[in-house]
Amino acid sequence: MAKETGRKLIASNKKARHDYHIEDVIEAGLVLTGTEVKSLRMGRASLVDGYATDYHGELFLEGVHIPEYVQGNWTNHAARRRRKLLLHRHELDKLMAKAGQAGHTIVPLSLYFKDGRVKVEIALAKGKQLHDKRQTLREKQDAREVQRAMSSHLRQHG
Repeated sequence: MAKETGRKLIASNKKARHDYHIEDVIEAGLVLTGTEVKSLRMGRASLVDGYATDYHGELFLEGVHIPEYVQGNWTNHAARRRRKLLLHRHELDKLMAKAGQAGHTIVPLSLYFKDGRVKVEIALAKGKQLHDKRQTLREKQDAREVQRAMSSHLRQHG
């Protein structure tokens, strides 16, 4: 079998960009079992409730849902277990120092295969207030309306 190359997206967390101000993005490896990788190859995962926590000086990803592998047997994994993130020590120390500040957290943005290995894109994020979320929605809506008006204008006069 030929070795995989490139990047293949498994799951992305669109809600994170809506709920948080993203400050810093880092790519990290993930310690997984065989059935978890097989389940991910089928394109099944959810990052919506995911977050990272410090546990004995290491960073762990929690709340990420990787469903059990259908053809798995008694060796199958728990769907929402704690998974270790693989980072360089200097990256880990930098993230932990910033995440310790009030209002900051570490959230997963996307889960993907990179050259056959599972990677997760994590971000240092600060929670948005309700009015910030409304402002973001309003900006998106305005941009969409402008785009619609431009395309209809071009159709009529083009």
